[in-house]
Amino acid sequence: MSAFTFSVVDDPEPGEIEAGRKLFAGQTDFLKGVVAMDGMPPADRIEVCFAGRSNVGKSSLINALTGRKALARTSNTPGRTQEINFFTLEDSHYLVDLPGYGFAEAPLAIVEKWQRLLKAYLSGRQTLRRAFVLIDSRHGIKKVDHDILDLLNRSAVTFQVVLTKADKIKAGEMNKVIEQVSGELSKYPAAFPQIVLTSSEKGTGIGTLRHIVGTLV
Repeated sequence: MSAFTFSVVDDPEPGEIEAGRKLFAGQTDFLKGVVAMDGMPPADRIEVCFAGRSNVGKSSLINALTGRKALARTSNTPGRTQEINFFTLEDSHYLVDLPGYGFAEAPLAIVEKWQRLLKAYLSGRQTLRRAFVLIDSRHGIKKVDHDILDLLNRSAVTFQVVLTKADKIKAGEMNKVIEQVSGELSKYPAAFPQIVLTSSEKGTGIGTLRHIVGTLV
């Protein structure tokens, strides 16, 4: 069980927002898609990864963070991204897009292959500073999310929940979702105790998330 009390992260100061903006205003490029550990790029810089079930808005969030509308591929077909995708942020960071999960269409053999790759990646990257787990604000943490949360916890990777599509629900409903998410996260010692609210469409929380990435060393 986590000893932390979970809360929504406070808005950064203007100077902190600006520092995050400058970081993500740098050159950002797709480096490679990886399907096996021997294809991983060198672990020579700060690394953060993004995980979430299919159609949670992961690609849209990465695009919003970087200000590049088509950097991460978006698709209406759940689970289309079957690789661990690495993006470079200047020479200082890797942004890593993990395969989406929680869809019924994928054959079991493919799902098991992804799970083995994710397990190897999460336990084998010494430069991985944090995993951001994206949760749809309209649904909260569902049963399927616990697989990745369990894996991160067992791998001793600090993870932080990012609630996506925050503009799609009312404030009262959001409070209930935050309460539900906080309760579920209390089971995990590796869970970071602050939750980030975002909307890629409205830009909500994008500056906050940029700032958080910029503080990881």
